[in-house]
Amino acid sequence: MSKRFLVSRPMLPCQSLLVLFAFCSCAWGQSAQTERRVVEILADHDSRFRVEGQKQSVIKLKAGEKITLRITAKKAKNVNRDGAIHGFTLLRAKDRSPVPEWDFELKPGVQEFDVTVPSEPGDYIAVCTVVCSEEHEGMNMKVVVLP
Repeated sequence: MSKRFLVSRPMLPCQSLLVLFAFCSCAWGQSAQTERRVVEILADHDSRFRVEGQKQSVIKLKAGEKITLRITAKKAKNVNRDGAIHGFTLLRAKDRSPVPEWDFELKPGVQEFDVTVPSEPGDYIAVCTVVCSEEHEGMNMKVVVLP
């Protein structure tokens, strides 16, 4: 019985470059696709949502856009049993129905949430869902989804 040995041949320089280019192209394409816009929000100690540089906090997003919400929560007067000090839930303004996958409990510090913006353009409202203080009912902000 004869034994066969598989002998590998070294790649030519142009083949090596082609393989390297293909690998780099794939990796580059993946990182470009996974990059998300970061939207920063402050859930403040005085039971208010704030966006830096805005007097009236309004977030404008593009329908279907993939974003990262970076929310900094500062301690309010009350705390849930699980340690949450604020909540962040997105509701449709027209009927106040909740948007799926947009309901977060916020603990002190910075948290990030990767979400997809609703595909339906229009007005939305973000509300706090943890009774954080006597001012809790006023803790909301407008979110506008553009086409």
